[in-house]
Amino acid sequence: MAQKINFSHRSVLLDECIEALDIKPCGVYVDGTAGGGGHSLEIVKRLTEGGRLIAIDRDDAAIAAATERLREYSDRVTFVRNNFSAVGDVCRELGIDKIDGILLDLGVSSYQLDTAERGFTHNTDAPLDMRMDRRNALDAYTVVNTYTQDELKRVMWNYGEEKFAPKIAAAIVRRREQKPIESTGELVDVIKSAIPASAREGGHHPAKRTFQAIRIEVNGELDAIEPAIRDAVSLLGSGGRIAIITFHSLEDRIVKQTYADLASGCNCPKSLPVCVCGRKPTVSLVNRKPITPSERELEENPRSRSSKLRVAEKI
Repeated sequence: MAQKINFSHRSVLLDECIEALDIKPCGVYVDGTAGGGGHSLEIVKRLTEGGRLIAIDRDDAAIAAATERLREYSDRVTFVRNNFSAVGDVCRELGIDKIDGILLDLGVSSYQLDTAERGFTHNTDAPLDMRMDRRNALDAYTVVNTYTQDELKRVMWNYGEEKFAPKIAAAIVRRREQKPIESTGELVDVIKSAIPASAREGGHHPAKRTFQAIRIEVNGELDAIEPAIRDAVSLLGSGGRIAIITFHSLEDRIVKQTYADLASGCNCPKSLPVCVCGRKPTVSLVNRKPITPSERELEENPRSRSSKLRVAEKI
């Protein structure tokens, strides 16, 4: 008998996302990061027999858990194991040329963080992995043990905004010259050794930024965001909505800037008397400022603290 996966994941900003999508009962919707199916369930509950949900996730455990959770609604859900960046290809392969809404939750799931062997967290000792899609060749072990010192520094600075990136990169290279760094616990020890004691007091865990950076590198998280937004918007029908939850400033900046570009019209030089580019906005911003968790949600789910929801509507 197959082992049942306990995919624990609290759906962040759940009510706000459902309201933002403005779901039409007969509409076609995409949950590009289905996770354990929390958001997907609330979407599909609002669909009639004519409606359809495409639930995408690159994690096999997520697909298994979401399939089980949404079993009652299987007649109106299609599950696809893929990266949300492939939303255009996924829809085309399914014969879908227009959708009414799409949701992307860019956070790491509680299941991924809490399942030690996935190697996502600095709080438990586990093999260095961090792959959201375990079919991929690149994992955290490869990054930590094969990237040059300059490459490690770049990853930590660009994706973790880690001010001690040069010291940590040098410490990693010194340690692996003795033996490969094989576990998250070993990596945490190296990071701690490279950061001054005064900087390790209070605040975030000293390894938090480095672990975030390596995870982003392993999964190509930031590279996927802008093209996925543009593909999704091209699929949206008039009045269709895109809702995206981010969890750190690097993600949020990309979403904000991409939305702003899609919402802008003419970009001709101001010196020209008339527009010659013919560029028209393709979306309008539903919320100028990001939607953040309520005090009640923060109390119930502290991991939601850094989340932000941005919503745009196809013109």
